[in-house]
Amino acid sequence: MIQPAQANDARATQPWATPRRDHVAVVEAAPSPTVSVVIPALNEAENLPHVLPKLPQEYEVLVVDGHSTDGTAAVATELRPDSRIVSQDRRGKGNALGCGFAAATGDIIVMLDADGSARPEEIDRFVDILCRGADFAKGSRRLAGGGSADLTWIRRAGNRLLSGLVNLLFGTRYTDLCYGYNAFWAYCLPHLDVDCDGFEVETLMNIRAAKAGLVVVEVPSYEDLRLFGSSNLRAIRDGMRVLRTIVAERVRRRPRGNANGASREWEASGAATGTVNSTSKPDPLLEHAAFSDSYAD
Repeated sequence: MIQPAQANDARATQPWATPRRDHVAVVEAAPSPTVSVVIPALNEAENLPHVLPKLPQEYEVLVVDGHSTDGTAAVATELRPDSRIVSQDRRGKGNALGCGFAAATGDIIVMLDADGSARPEEIDRFVDILCRGADFAKGSRRLAGGGSADLTWIRRAGNRLLSGLVNLLFGTRYTDLCYGYNAFWAYCLPHLDVDCDGFEVETLMNIRAAKAGLVVVEVPSYEDLRLFGSSNLRAIRDGMRVLRTIVAERVRRRPRGNANGASREWEASGAATGTVNSTSKPDPLLEHAAFSDSYAD
């Protein structure tokens, strides 16, 4: 079992490790990038058999166990003997992801829920977007080809209000702020600097990606119902945590500039129109990409 404090140091010697590295150079250095899938899991033993077998064998799989009492870690090891079990040092989804990110060794890191609501087969969409020039591929249930069988009316309304607030305050065009299916190049980790514990983690990462000037592209994604058990998400309580995070990030000063070190700001949601909108000349790898056409189901 991997302890959370044992962050992986191998990435520091790799050419794509430098946070300000030119993205084109990163892709050239890793034409076939390795993929790490980080799966936070708290009492998900019933759901893991419907998730882990769908992940390609070449992926590094990290199951972050939140001190489960139902044998989650044992089930993960039985289903996927090569999976790495990471132990949380605190509680909550944000802390689980942070511990998993620290242990991951892949060029690309994917966030995947353990409850069966996220479709593992969609990972290829995210990886392709990253290889075509994005720094951060953000899932969206509101784009053509996406959707949800799980969103209640109150969560849907809250998500739209919070998305609109972030777009207003940070100049972004996010369509689905609180969705947790995302993927990014490992060199983004210093910019994202995940230091929260709860379900506000997706909001924190999305805001910090925008503030750092990372190239964020939304990807259509469909959310299924949780298979077994009940979610720990509470709409009002966690919505307030998200709101507090937005306010805190608005007043917090962070250095701007993307992974290339240039002072340019990219706006998300290019997938909605088939282009990536920017305040400066787009990266050649993204300039003519029509993501919504490519990924509509």
